Amino acid sequence: MGQPADIDATDLAILRELQRDARVQNKELAAIVGVAPSTALERVRSLRRRGVLTGFHATVNLAALGRPISALLSVRVRPHRQRVVEEFKAFVLEQPETVSLLHVAGPDDYLIQVAVPDTTHLQQLLISRLLNRTEVVSVNTLLVFEAITSPVQTPIS
Repeated sequence: MGQPADIDATDLAILRELQRDARVQNKELAAIVGVAPSTALERVRSLRRRGVLTGFHATVNLAALGRPISALLSVRVRPHRQRVVEEFKAFVLEQPETVSLLHVAGPDDYLIQVAVPDTTHLQQLLISRLLNRTEVVSVNTLLVFEAITSPVQTPIS
């Protein structure tokens, strides 16, 4: 398990602000966290070098892309062989409906988050593609009514 990076209160303030708005200008970021712009810039660079900040990205409204239905697919895969698992993961990540893929412990092996135009599309994804794979033993589907994520992540004390 990874050790938490050495993060002080200034780093935490910078992380909090960048998670709220990754497009914030350095001068504004410095003013918000109460440091000089040169300090803010060096702190952001240090957080990137240390692997705390891994990237900056845009969040997309999937409904605006014509994919308002979200579901979690709990999938059991057999046999557990390296080649089979790698091919399954590659297949899932190639599907345009896939939002994320999680390898999990428990009765099932993977959770696949998908976003689709409608339930007919979801049904066809399951029947025509996922359940046709020989390594897929079972799939349980959970429709997502609402997804709420925590906008800011910090170390747990």
